[in-house]
Amino acid sequence: MKVNKNTQIKGKAQKWKDVRSKRCRSSIKPSELNSSPVIVKMIKEHQVSVKKKPSVKRLKNKPKTVSENKKNSPGSGFNKPDSQANGCSTFALDDEKEDFQDCREGSESVHANGMETSEDTEEFQAGRLEGEALHHCAQRGNQQNRAVLVMQKNQTMCFRGKCIVTCLYGRVEVMGFTIDEGQRSYPLFSPASHCPLTIRALGNSDYIRDDRTEASNILQDYLSQASRKKLVKKVTQTSSIILLDPLETPLTRFLSSFTHLSELFSPPVSELMSAVLDTPLNGLGMIPLGSTIEGLKTSRSCRDALSTVVSACRGDIDGCAVILVCGIKNVGKSTFIRLLINTLLNHTSSVDYLEGDLGQTEFTPAGCLSLATVKEPLLGPPFTHQLAPEHMIYYGQHSCETDLDRYLESLKSLWRRRPQSREMPVIINTMGWVKGFGFQLLVDLIRFLPVTHVVQLSHGGTTQCPSLTPEFLRTAQGYHTCPPTQTALNEFTETHYPPRTYTHLNVQSEFQGVGRQGTATHQRSNEHRELSLLGYLSQLQSPEPGPVRPLHTLTPYQVPNTAVALGVMHCEVAPSHMFYAANASLVGLCCLAEKVTSKGGPVVLSQATLCPCVGFGVLRGIDMARGLYFLLTPVDPSILRKVNCLLLGAISLPSCILTTQSGFESEMPYVTADYSFDLTGAGKLRVFKGLMRPSLMGVQ
Repeated sequence: MKVNKNTQIKGKAQKWKDVRSKRCRSSIKPSELNSSPVIVKMIKEHQVSVKKKPSVKRLKNKPKTVSENKKNSPGSGFNKPDSQANGCSTFALDDEKEDFQDCREGSESVHANGMETSEDTEEFQAGRLEGEALHHCAQRGNQQNRAVLVMQKNQTMCFRGKCIVTCLYGRVEVMGFTIDEGQRSYPLFSPASHCPLTIRALGNSDYIRDDRTEASNILQDYLSQASRKKLVKKVTQTSSIILLDPLETPLTRFLSSFTHLSELFSPPVSELMSAVLDTPLNGLGMIPLGSTIEGLKTSRSCRDALSTVVSACRGDIDGCAVILVCGIKNVGKSTFIRLLINTLLNHTSSVDYLEGDLGQTEFTPAGCLSLATVKEPLLGPPFTHQLAPEHMIYYGQHSCETDLDRYLESLKSLWRRRPQSREMPVIINTMGWVKGFGFQLLVDLIRFLPVTHVVQLSHGGTTQCPSLTPEFLRTAQGYHTCPPTQTALNEFTETHYPPRTYTHLNVQSEFQGVGRQGTATHQRSNEHRELSLLGYLSQLQSPEPGPVRPLHTLTPYQVPNTAVALGVMHCEVAPSHMFYAANASLVGLCCLAEKVTSKGGPVVLSQATLCPCVGFGVLRGIDMARGLYFLLTPVDPSILRKVNCLLLGAISLPSCILTTQSGFESEMPYVTADYSFDLTGAGKLRVFKGLMRPSLMGVQ
């Protein structure tokens, strides 16, 4: 895994279309798919219930001829289809062509929108694509477990699962990112841990094209002749056609190997009644959801804020746009940032991202502060797009309350490493701690960094903390900064240099459960942190399909303990106990500025230091006799040569990593039942470094 290199953008409003190469995929057998037992059972029950019902309705009255229908029915401008299901009509079989010939000759070739269409035009409605419509608008491809779906403009499909989407015709939008015809394929992840993804059809461009003929030629490579004829009848000038393929990666195989995560990409219990089963999409790992499941809901203020920020980034800003997003916990900051990044990637090749939230990181395991360049759309939750940032500092905890100074110094150090000549926009994520010292940290960040926009999210029609407007900031007290005195304000006025200003945008979140942490499985914040770490460790697995290999079967690096220093960041540990604490733990791979020198034994750091981090590893074992550390890490060997420090923090390995090791009949490595929490020092030790209550500020 290599660190992304910086790329200089010559223009701000460049449309990014990566058509260099399409993803190479091998065909996947049904046996290789990770089928959910619950979903399989529900599909079987659904099929049985369908068989019990008659599929053909008998006419009670004598049918009338076509000519009689014409005489008795008023002119409508277009023919009404025989039957409808959610806006899509049933298709005509080949042997019914003669029966429909008279209707075609007598009907007008005018569509509802006034465009001239062919004789097979049907009436379509915008909205959720569900129910029987999925059977008519989707067909199974020539290869197993792939499907082609035709969507009309503004139609949506909300789903659980995972897939690879390719736009064959028209345009579709997912999480703010537009996938155009001719672009490469993109992976979509919609697990039960987060809000389900929604695919929305945008239709074609403004130019006129022969929709039926062109679509038929495109579908030749993917569908049989019979399936192709059925779908072509659904295609209009505003339709979109997407190809859906199964998605199997080392990440999905690694996660599915754990029992409690085997149903991660299946609908949760609360959505099972709305799951649309027995469709051509179920075989490839997608479960469409009915309209009772809302999906991602964006408020009017959210859409306005997105439009304002994107317009500013595309406009003539003096320098680059720096957008700081803040708000309380569980108000939708991460979702808003993903929407913003994806929308910006429609217009520029990359976006810079400064991570300031230690507990809910986007591209790294928890406990990190990082500066990353995002070049790919974020079409899934954080654990699906773990990457190597350009610069990263391992803080070692998922909260900064024990050492606020180190938190601020780390963020300022990351900002100084960013080239000031870059013109790409920068998005800054912040913590959900907006009370007391947390709010003071926000004030400091706005003053330290050249922020151009502050997006403040809240809910319930009120803000849960004071509005961080430029006027408020002139008198606000920060943790390191103070408001300017009256003398300083007078000097600004006299010299005609007004204080730096920015645009403040207030976003009211309106989604269900706003302001509350999810209580369902996989939706708690600690579970999200575990998934992000598992997503990072999945890079240890082979990219080739095959069984998942546990940690004890992987070949580690052998690192001399005289070449690297070992330190603990979150608490004080006696040097004699350092190796017991570090064994079978997650360590940050860091680079000290000074050279590590040894006096014939292991090097131990007396205190934590601020230094760059290039990745993470698992200290699988320590050989004191030979003086070796056994380290497992996905970091590239060329980067590992720069590492001279291993830092241990409070971010621990998920217990499932150690308790699911296979191949042991007796006691598992690193796991014991002979432990008592009643012993002194057996629990966690929390150290507070100079944290003082606001009520005691200024009191001697």
